[in-house]
Amino acid sequence: MATQAAPVATPPAAIWEDFIDIFYAPSAVFRRRENGNFFIPLAVVTIVCGVLFYLNSGALQPMFDAEFDRAMAMARRQNPNLPPEAMENMRAFASRMQMVMIFIFLPLAMFGIGVATWLTGKLVDAKQTFKAALIVGAYAYAPRILDGVLQGLQGLFLDPADLNGRFKLSLGVGRFLDPDTTSPLLLAAVGRVDLITIWITVLIAIGLCVTGRIPLGKAAIAAAIVWLLGGLPLILPALQQM
Repeated sequence: MATQAAPVATPPAAIWEDFIDIFYAPSAVFRRRENGNFFIPLAVVTIVCGVLFYLNSGALQPMFDAEFDRAMAMARRQNPNLPPEAMENMRAFASRMQMVMIFIFLPLAMFGIGVATWLTGKLVDAKQTFKAALIVGAYAYAPRILDGVLQGLQGLFLDPADLNGRFKLSLGVGRFLDPDTTSPLLLAAVGRVDLITIWITVLIAIGLCVTGRIPLGKAAIAAAIVWLLGGLPLILPALQQM
């Protein structure tokens, strides 16, 4: 008698595959990791982006200096008696702290995206769990890895004189504006219109669609709200400078 062949079990995807698939098959990643461990993608993205930031720091030093000088110029307008020694001490402190803060900011950013995704999902009747929202937030931030690579390459090949602001390295509208003459509020607003940020927003929409069991159109509305909320940390300080 003929015997029926037993079905062959498909081995589960490895974690490293997630960070390849997220760039071309994000739905599959969100579907298989919906109930996974949020801390794994958070740690991977944080460590890789942090290492890239460290490796890029030398090439991008002109940009850091320009941003610091711009901030100090504003501080001098508010306090004309600010001594030069204090400014140099602040420069040295900022240089040391930026390597530490990147490992604090990135996890907070991913956690914030997850919370915002979960909350805005409720507005469009998503069935997404809080855990799944955090996972979406972590994996959706993966394009920042590619962004770190591209920033490093730009730092190596662009004229240091052109690196006079952080948006000069963006793949968006802010790249074409002079940070020394453009309104800080305008820069903050258009700074959200860049390829990487939009890519992250699209991944949020896909992740909410998959894990929230809602149509993509509704998920896109929620993701657009997350995009708007993400601009507040830049826009609010810019308003104070006006």
